[in-house]
Parts: sequence; C-alpha cells; structure tokens
Amino acid sequence: MPEATGSVAPLCVCGLAAEARVARAAGFPVVVGAADRRRTTALVESSVSRVSCLVSFGLAGALAPELRVGEVIVSTDVIAANKRWWAGRQFRDRVADLARGIGARQGAVLGVEAILATAAQKSRAWNETRASAADLESDIVAALATSAGIPFVVVRAISDPAQRELPPAALLPLSENGAPKLARVLASVLRRPNQITALIGLARDTRTALSALAGPARALHALVTAAA
Repeated sequence: MPEATGSVAPLCVCGLAAEARVARAAGFPVVVGAADRRRTTALVESSVSRVSCLVSFGLAGALAPELRVGEVIVSTDVIAANKRWWAGRQFRDRVADLARGIGARQGAVLGVEAILATAAQKSRAWNETRASAADLESDIVAALATSAGIPFVVVRAISDPAQRELPPAALLPLSENGAPKLARVLASVLRRPNQITALIGLARDTRTALSALAGPARALHALVTAAA
C-alpha cells in the first residue's frame, strides 16, 4: 500500500525496490508491484480513487535501437496488445514541456506481459509497434488511470539496451518488496557461471539508469503536485 499522505496526491507505480527508493526521495508515495502484474493491478486498483495522477516509474528495456543506457523517456502514450492510451491533451502538453526542459526522450512505451529478454524479442516489438521502450507496469497504469478519469505519465530510464541478451538470473521472480531473492540468484549463477559477466554489466547499467531518474523524478513531482 502507498504511504498515507492525508490528501489527494500523485502515486508512483514501480516494480523494483530500488526504483521506489528514487521515487520516494523525490517526494512520491509509491506502490511496488515486484514485477508481478496481478499484484501491481490489485495495488493500484486499491489506491486509484485516492490519487490525482498515476506515474509509471523506473527502469525500462529499450526497443528503439538508438537508445542508450541512462537515457530517460517521459511519455503520455502507452501501447499494449491491440490497445493504446493517451493522457489528456492539456496534461500531455505540460509533460512534453517538462520532457524538453530536462532533455528527456519522448515516444510511446509498450506495456508487456513478461520481460523481453532477448535482442530478437525487442527487435520484433520495435518493428511491430515502434514504441521506444518496454516495461511491465505502464499499460496497467494507463488503463487504470483512464478508467478513473485521472492523468498518467511514464518516466523510465533505459537500463537494458535493445541489443542486450538478459542473463537467466535477471529473470527470476522478485520478493514482494521488489528486491531480488539473493539465494535464487546465487543458485542460478552456480548452475550457469558463464552469466556472471553479463550480470555485472547489467548491475552497472542499472545503477546508471537509477541515477538518471533522480532529477526527472523531482521535476515531475513539482509538475504533478502543482496540478493536483
């Protein structure tokens, strides 16, 4: 559940504990779905009547081949299978101004049922949708915000470029607080030690992407709380 705020406020929806720490540092209440779409939906549904805006916040995998680690996407355009959502025009314009002001990329974001782990999967999604990036939460956020009649925005930093093949340990289920289950990660590494180099690179890029989110999170908080 999100932290109590005492008033209507924006709400950040994250998958990872590390993403939530960045959002909280910027002043947002947060729910953490732990990359479990059913859990994420339930948490947001239980909170949406008390919030003024939903924010899909955190890391993303790039679909556009030119996107690099640490680049930030700010979007009010979300795609899922046979569906598309846009925030209202006035809110879209304000978010577009914010994106330009902080040097963020703009472009559609694809909500997916499962992590796109291979370069081939990401290439296929790019060719089919032309969405810039993909994550597990943005379509849930867009759908529930639209149903509730409130705006939504996606703020995502690239931690996984389109050309990367994710190692098996990166795909393991998370604990309920959105942190890796270290025993399972270690077991995966012991079974397949050749993934260690890839995991080290992914951890480095994740830190870079999380650091890139801090400034945009503060700027977005100022924008959406002023609009609340």
